[in-house]
Amino acid sequence: MPGIDKLPIEETLEDSPQTRSLLGVFEEDATAISNYMNQLYQAMHRIYDAQNELSAATHLTSKLLKEYEKQRFPLGGDDEVMSSTLQQFSKVIDELSSCHAVLSTQLADAMMFPITQFKERDLKEILTLKEVFQIASNDHDAAINRYSRLSKKRENDKVKYEVTEDVYTSRKKQHQTMMHYFCALNTLQYKKKIALLEPLLGYMQAQISFFKMGSENLNEQLEEFLANIGTSVQNVRREMDSDVETMQQTIEDLEVASDPLYVPDPDPTKFPVNRNLTRKAGYLNARNKTGLVSSTWDRQFYFTQGGNLMSQARGDVAGGLAMDIDNCSVMAVDCEDRRYCFQITSFDGKKSSILQAESKKDHEEWICTINNISKQIYLSENPEETAARVNQSALEAVTPSPSFQQRHESLRPAGQSRPPTARTSSSGSLGSESTNLAALSLDSLVAPDTPIQFDIISPVCEDLPGQAKTSGQGGRRTNPFGESGGSTKSETEDSILHQLFIVRFLGSMEVKSDDHPDVVYETMRQILAARAIHNIFRMTESHLLVTCDCLKLIDPQTQVTRLTFPLPCVVLYATHQENKRLFGFVLRTSGGRSESNLSSVCYIFESNNEGEKICDSVGLAKQIALHAELDRRASEKQKEIERVKEKQQKELNKQKQIEKDLEEQSRLIAASSRTNQASSEGQFVVLSSSQSEESDLGEEGKKRESEA
Repeated sequence: MPGIDKLPIEETLEDSPQTRSLLGVFEEDATAISNYMNQLYQAMHRIYDAQNELSAATHLTSKLLKEYEKQRFPLGGDDEVMSSTLQQFSKVIDELSSCHAVLSTQLADAMMFPITQFKERDLKEILTLKEVFQIASNDHDAAINRYSRLSKKRENDKVKYEVTEDVYTSRKKQHQTMMHYFCALNTLQYKKKIALLEPLLGYMQAQISFFKMGSENLNEQLEEFLANIGTSVQNVRREMDSDVETMQQTIEDLEVASDPLYVPDPDPTKFPVNRNLTRKAGYLNARNKTGLVSSTWDRQFYFTQGGNLMSQARGDVAGGLAMDIDNCSVMAVDCEDRRYCFQITSFDGKKSSILQAESKKDHEEWICTINNISKQIYLSENPEETAARVNQSALEAVTPSPSFQQRHESLRPAGQSRPPTARTSSSGSLGSESTNLAALSLDSLVAPDTPIQFDIISPVCEDLPGQAKTSGQGGRRTNPFGESGGSTKSETEDSILHQLFIVRFLGSMEVKSDDHPDVVYETMRQILAARAIHNIFRMTESHLLVTCDCLKLIDPQTQVTRLTFPLPCVVLYATHQENKRLFGFVLRTSGGRSESNLSSVCYIFESNNEGEKICDSVGLAKQIALHAELDRRASEKQKEIERVKEKQQKELNKQKQIEKDLEEQSRLIAASSRTNQASSEGQFVVLSSSQSEESDLGEEGKKRESEA
């Protein structure tokens, strides 16, 4: 190749200073080549490492895009459009990852392999030969020095031989090493060009192949897909900007509107107290006793949930039960070091808690809300309206107007004496004032002067000591609910229908009519109004069992039957027209407060949104009982017909048996007569009186048959 400088191998034996000087130039050039190639190797290795990292990162990106549909984001939801779009991106990026992987392989083979071979093999060979040549040159110089120091006067053949042999060996080694060293340095001039051009050629060919694969994969269809995605991104960005602008405007409006709320104790005239709430939430300070007289206050978030007061510390995921506030009592209390405090006491009095509100408004609203919840107003359809009516009714019951009293007195008949009505439950008892208030709103459907029973009497308490028994009852106990005191039917356990419901008894009262659902509606209104006026909100929970024979109220704790209502006596049943929790039925029983033998009592219950289901079950039970009665009558009639047929068949069989016996006797008589005629020895057959009678009967029977 022209233009390549070479070391003269022929002059290696002479080892002239010019040759050594030229060798130094070639060694300096080899050192420069080695430094440059090391730097180029590092640069190309960075390209190779970057390409490998790009291939791995692209593959990881494609893998993560495929796993997007498996992710469960708390606020993301199932976005099918987003999932399908990312799946499409995943396919394209996966193809690009394959192209990058191919490019990495080509760079390793065509770029890194040649330069690595040059660096690891050729440059190291030059360095090794240089060290060997230096050692050989030093050995030759030492041998020449020893040879030059041979003594001229005292010649020793042995020493001279050894020195001469040493010079020969070292010179030969130097000559051979120098020739190989010169050859390697001359070859390096060619190899450095190859080591530079081959990696660059491999790099460019790999890139060209990569771009060709990319042009095949990135077609026009992909460009259209990317254009659509770009349009969608711009739409999302515009929607985001609009939403951000709306939120900023909302923040500004809220800042202006909430300025009065920043005051911890607002003016009650500007922010009136709402006394009809059945739900409330907010921060309260709770007092915790740390000793006999010392206590600490902890600030927590409290909220009502049904009939429970819940507390939740800041940072907690969910709240915990602080107190059951059904049938509880709440009142404002004075604390020495705190304002706006109130105390909640559980219905059994075993647990109490003192809480502090932030303002006077919150203080009064918390007390009213807990008081409304304790009366279980939250179970109604419209709790706030019910709470308003209850509060208004309670206020009117506490402070009745004079016109109300005059109207009540005018409704009472002259000279009518009110018989004392015994109350069997303390929670359902009414005084004379409550009876007067209830009597004012009674409709003509309800018997006048009717007491209301608000609680269920336990079976052990139904027989009052000293109570007179009527002669018609025959010593059986009298149930104030009209339950018959007969023995329990075992057929109930074998009934086709068994449906159990959770109910709460509201009350019962005697009614005048039992032929229209308005009786049930009016009774509901009377009982609910009486409960609201007199603050009677505790209800007895029971299990109502509907069978084809009867309705049973069962104690959920002891499974003892509290009351049994025979199904034939249930003549009317209906649910409330607006509140489907309420339902009632009318039971027609013998005896009662009226003079007639039959009386009707309406029972009102509350359920868990199952009033219509219970009425449907009662109707189904009555239909099943009706069909069972019809089937029973049909089966009895069929049995009677079968009995008549069986009796006729027996008579017919008896007649046939008599005829058969007569034929048998006639054959016996005929046989005996033939025997008498054939006896030649004068023997006679003596018949007994019974046989003679049977023969006579046989002859008569034969005569009857011949006549027939």
